[in-house]
Amino acid sequence: MIETILSKLDSLGLSLPAAGEVKGNYLPYAISGKLLSLSGSLPVKDGAIITGRIGGDLTIEDGYEAARWCFLNALAHARVATNDFATFGRILHIDGFVNGVDGFTDAPKVINGASDLSVELFGEAGRHTRVALSSNGLPLNSAVETRVLVEIA
Repeated sequence: MIETILSKLDSLGLSLPAAGEVKGNYLPYAISGKLLSLSGSLPVKDGAIITGRIGGDLTIEDGYEAARWCFLNALAHARVATNDFATFGRILHIDGFVNGVDGFTDAPKVINGASDLSVELFGEAGRHTRVALSSNGLPLNSAVETRVLVEIA
């Protein structure tokens, strides 16, 4: 499966980043039975966090791109947890948090970046349930944060 995912990423002009180090007293992921819970992922691109507020200094399109990077960073940890996706089953759920200006109501359009990439990479196994919320502050002024739940095969 890893070759398929990497080739799909390559065709999209993307690559899977290395799994980042955690910055606090928590695990990057935990497995219980067939459930892989991934900690919140920030939009780290080329070693830097995409920061700012959607609807302010960033557009919905900027947020969409940030959500894609959140999902890629989550997949980096999923790759480690599932031994190069050998035990990957499907994406079950994505929680998406958007650093929006006061009154920002288009969080679902932003989190579509993660959802669309999930389906692009995994097809039907990428379809999932979801929550998309706007907040007026995220860690390190991150534009977006996602949390992903995966079913293990």
